[in-house]
Amino acid sequence: MPTFHFISGLPRSGSTMLSAILRQNPRFHASVSSPVGSLLEGILGQVSAGSEFASQVNLTKRRAILKGLFDSYYSDVDREVIFDTNRLWSAKLSTLLDLFPNAKIIATVRNVAWVMDSLERLYRAHPFEHTRLFSGGERSTVYTRVEALGQRNRLVGLGWSALKEAFYSEQGHSLLVVDYDILAQRPREVLPLIYQFIGEPPFAHDFDHLEFDTPEYDDGLGLKGLHKVRSQVGFAPRQTILPPDLFDQYDHLSFWKDTTASRAHVIMIKSEDDNSRKEGKNALPAQSGPADLLMGEADGGK
Repeated sequence: MPTFHFISGLPRSGSTMLSAILRQNPRFHASVSSPVGSLLEGILGQVSAGSEFASQVNLTKRRAILKGLFDSYYSDVDREVIFDTNRLWSAKLSTLLDLFPNAKIIATVRNVAWVMDSLERLYRAHPFEHTRLFSGGERSTVYTRVEALGQRNRLVGLGWSALKEAFYSEQGHSLLVVDYDILAQRPREVLPLIYQFIGEPPFAHDFDHLEFDTPEYDDGLGLKGLHKVRSQVGFAPRQTILPPDLFDQYDHLSFWKDTTASRAHVIMIKSEDDNSRKEGKNALPAQSGPADLLMGEADGGK
């Protein structure tokens, strides 16, 4: 039986890059978002209160069916460790830990303003395509597009809200938050911490030769290049394309930087100034060493 772990967090925050890195390990399987989360929700809807079948499917059967869902979906994957990716998993931490008590969730994060900036860049790069991310008048301007993405049940808002739920939950000790900026700049130091968190022996990754692209998946969303990973892990500072007021609106939502009331593990470097509109102001010091990069566990709620 394979060991299951999960990847979640915010969109455009390095989850696909992390999967591309992890899948270099021949013992690991990792990819883009799978349909398992949606299938799990569908099954629960069919056997929960309000369904004619609820009385026929007790708790023991529900557990068996849901575990069987994972086993069936990955029956053709011959790997010892499987990472399933879905932004929904952050909001399903209690369910996952009931099914897989030793499972861990790795959540990639990024300043939300830069998440919005990245998605807006993708949108503008394909002016002759109506992406499925928006409908009707939501496409009108950058303001309507960003507002739509930020709603609690939409791409960015859902990932942010689900992660916040997990971050402050009683199961937060099973969550590791990985900041995109740190992963992109210092992968050789971040990956050993991830391996330590999931209890796996270290592996020598090649951060200069990644291979990952899902053109069919991205074409179906109308966003070419959404999951294309550059061959070399790196960080490229740039100026935002969002209007200043819109950038500022989403620039202060990084709740994971304050671990006071959380049990979660967090890999990050505290910055003196986190409010710049120019990405890269918080770049890691050129001379900083491994000692300033730690995987800390908060003591909130204990």
